[in-house]
Amino acid sequence: MSTDTESVALVGDETVENVVRAALFAALTGVFSYVSFQLPVSPVPYTLQVLGVFLAGVFLGPRWGFASLALYVVAGAVGAPVYAYGASGVGQLFSPWGGYLWSYPFAAGLLGSVAHGTGARTPTGEVPLWRLAAGLTAATAVIYAFGTVGYAYFGDLALFADPVRALVSAALVTAVPFVPGELLKAVVAVLAARSERLRDA
Repeated sequence: MSTDTESVALVGDETVENVVRAALFAALTGVFSYVSFQLPVSPVPYTLQVLGVFLAGVFLGPRWGFASLALYVVAGAVGAPVYAYGASGVGQLFSPWGGYLWSYPFAAGLLGSVAHGTGARTPTGEVPLWRLAAGLTAATAVIYAFGTVGYAYFGDLALFADPVRALVSAALVTAVPFVPGELLKAVVAVLAARSERLRDA
């Protein structure tokens, strides 16, 4: 009986720790959103939010990475000023750049799945570099896919009348200009993961 009780206590402690970590990464993403500015070639604000997505997926794994960014999106939707430029509200989810917000939980979850697998989370410092690179690439693809479709639809680019033209036009302003920045964020995420490996050595 005591063994069962100890096991339940350990599971409970682990869950509490994961909830706290998820909340911290959600808050960190909110802080990153305040680093926002416009690129001259895109109406979509450039922010550091995606770095929060990357770090959540890398450090929390699939389930808690997803949960963390879902918490972030919900917090902003109900009024917390955690979106780009301190914006908030449900309307942001249906703005021309709302697709990015919808993508974040899925991108973090996919990154976590690729980096850690679907079982128990691998210690971050032990995740192979190729898994990190593959996960970051997959997460970026998800973010750009959601962002492009969202802009094509909510930006009134006649998505259903001429889908190919609408999606290409959207991608040219919502994805292509952001590639260099995403590469830098991915490098930061990898360095953060490697730094944990050095601490554990």
